[in-house]
Amino acid sequence: MSGRAVDPIVTPIAPMEAKLVEALPEEPGWQFEPKWDGFRAIAVRDGERVALWSKSGKTLGRYFPEILALLAATKTTRYIVDGEIILPVGNVLSFNALQQRLHPAASRIAKLSIATPAQLMLFDCLGLEAEDLIERPLADRRVALERFHAQEGGSSLLLSPQSEDFAAGRAWLQTSGGALDGIVAKRRDEAYRSGERAMLKVKVHRSADCVVGGIRRSDDGAIASLLLGLYDEAGQLNHVGFTSGLKADDQAALADRVAPHLGGTGFTGKAPGGPSRWNDGKEKAWTPLAPDLVVEVLYDQVTGDRLRHGTRLLRWRPDKAPATCTMDQLVHEVRPAELAAIV
Repeated sequence: MSGRAVDPIVTPIAPMEAKLVEALPEEPGWQFEPKWDGFRAIAVRDGERVALWSKSGKTLGRYFPEILALLAATKTTRYIVDGEIILPVGNVLSFNALQQRLHPAASRIAKLSIATPAQLMLFDCLGLEAEDLIERPLADRRVALERFHAQEGGSSLLLSPQSEDFAAGRAWLQTSGGALDGIVAKRRDEAYRSGERAMLKVKVHRSADCVVGGIRRSDDGAIASLLLGLYDEAGQLNHVGFTSGLKADDQAALADRVAPHLGGTGFTGKAPGGPSRWNDGKEKAWTPLAPDLVVEVLYDQVTGDRLRHGTRLLRWRPDKAPATCTMDQLVHEVRPAELAAIV
């Protein structure tokens, strides 16, 4: 590792990434792993120097000083490991809490790092002591990773499970209770292909029945997205997300469907508003609808009380009463008991 042409402490290594597929491969030669819902990170130690890099090549160390301290305290003094930063808060693993760490105030980060320390879930080893493992097959890298973890493993340094059994991957999804973002498949005979989509992933998709509380239009007047709402315990309709990828061919039928409901009450609780982290800091106009229309949408993850990404419209649900579209449908952040069932 010491003979690398590029110093990974100061120059980040681009992580190997995954290509989304509909189904996992069933033929021999693949290794299956959980896809954790956190911040991807490559951690490096070289003697007294440590670094923590994000997937985009930005330093994460200032946001997670407790992880840097953990790396600096390991018995092994030279290594490069690939993993995911996860963060337990109370009785859940919270992606929302991870996002709150990306804060400009060092004092705020320091306080959070003590109150809610993050953990590092390891799944690959690119270098160990003097040995550069990037060109070695995954089977060898996994042996090195397990050796490293056996020596360094602790409550905040976790080892992600793996299996060559296709059925095990499916079982993780069925028993995780929402803990996972999906399953990843990697060739056991391949080197670490930095910066390439050389892995395969199947993502978890869940569905929810939502009320259409409004629409947004594109510059040409077409309906660009449906704004989705769910009722809380107080009976307020809260904006929770939006649909994406509406087809141009469906615009005429879509316009006819929403026309009778235009100008209604829209959202009575949290509503789409001004600039925020969800809309890239730009205010986007929207039109309220009467809360009569119900759609079933596919989503992958929930952060706080929001569907994190744009959802996919699955079908209209004229058979569903809008009042039955409540927040308790959503699969929220994972509980440690579900994590323990996998690790």
